[in-house]
Amino acid sequence: MKITVVGTGYVGLVTGTCLAETGNDVTCVDCDRKKIDVLNRGHIPIYEPGLAELVKRNVDGGRLRFTVDLPAAAKNAKLLFLAVGTPPAEDGSADLSALWAVADQAAPHLDPDCIVVCKSTVPVGTNAKLSARLRQLTGREVDVASNPEFLKEGMAIDDFMKPDRVVVGARRGEVIDVLTDLYQPYLRTDKPLLAMSPESAEMTKYVANAMLSTKISFINEMANLCECAGADVNEVRRGIGHDSRIGFAFLFPGVGYGGSCFPKDVGALAALARANGVEPRVLEAVHAVNERQKTVLAEKIERHFEGQLSGRTVAIWGLAFKPGTDDVREAPSLVLIHRLLELKATVRVHDPEALGNVRAIFGDRLVYCPKRDDTLLGADALAICTEWKQYVHPDFDEMRRLMRCPVVFDGRNIYNPQRMLEAGFTYYSIGRPPVFK
Repeated sequence: MKITVVGTGYVGLVTGTCLAETGNDVTCVDCDRKKIDVLNRGHIPIYEPGLAELVKRNVDGGRLRFTVDLPAAAKNAKLLFLAVGTPPAEDGSADLSALWAVADQAAPHLDPDCIVVCKSTVPVGTNAKLSARLRQLTGREVDVASNPEFLKEGMAIDDFMKPDRVVVGARRGEVIDVLTDLYQPYLRTDKPLLAMSPESAEMTKYVANAMLSTKISFINEMANLCECAGADVNEVRRGIGHDSRIGFAFLFPGVGYGGSCFPKDVGALAALARANGVEPRVLEAVHAVNERQKTVLAEKIERHFEGQLSGRTVAIWGLAFKPGTDDVREAPSLVLIHRLLELKATVRVHDPEALGNVRAIFGDRLVYCPKRDDTLLGADALAICTEWKQYVHPDFDEMRRLMRCPVVFDGRNIYNPQRMLEAGFTYYSIGRPPVFK
């Protein structure tokens, strides 16, 4: 099937590459010529495990190509996927300007039987507005389907190839049939394709992300309460997680969620609620708790050093908002770094993938360490913001030798408090009593 994917970010690049992997003829389009040039040179502009190899295989196989020429790519396409960004506007609602710009540019070049598939996360009612806009531009009906993505950064290829479900919103059965055929190779283990109205499909994406965000904010708030009350949130998490009505997923306490999806989608859903006369009390609380949680690690460090950080050195392990990605958008590490710099601390940072993206934000205000343990040289404290696997089993004796003060602030609870005490560290974590050497 001839497919055009507009947008080469996480969603567009993964979607286009995975569709090419099952034999489709895919052209990915982006208005960013530098990004397209990078892709045409055999590199990828983002970090996603396994994606570079998959892109190369499909480019070499002639099934995947990249261009800035949207009109040429739209011609003869059976499916035109829209995977452009929908960033938050000032009021928290989704900014759809990129979506409308693509629709306007592509419309004159669409074949009569082309199906436009909206992969971007968009407010309820966008499908109907896009249909009306394309009808006005082309003078005929254009099928528009809503097909939200549920990809986790760091696991995006597996999520696409082995989805829990595929959600398709369309108004005609023939459109559902085409997309069912397209996704059949990925649904071979009896995972469902859920056909519904476009409005329900649009809402499903927002509600899914809002629900996951709620679980994270809830367990973080309970972690803070556990710490004050002398309970251990990890024991409490186990106590509730074995309840089949609750489960363990997204119940790991930490320093808050980040990334391009959860913060944006919670805000957009809250804006949609207000626009429809519904007060989004839960959503506003979820957002407020998460923003507050991003400050917790800095507050622990300030209390320990009685606010005196000037002249001290703090090492930070982990900058990306989660492991498996180089994405630092809305990352809790950025909040910590800003506060430490305000307090005149020297900050030494390490991340396996995200150093370049953080350097673009802070420039020469930080010390960037390509090797994990280099951050510890003369450090008065270590703060952990991202649970990369390479941080799980360090040499604690070597850590203690390198650091000026053996103090660890663990924002992801990757260590056992008793083990840290025995290793000679003062250790703070989230939702558990601290231990002092």
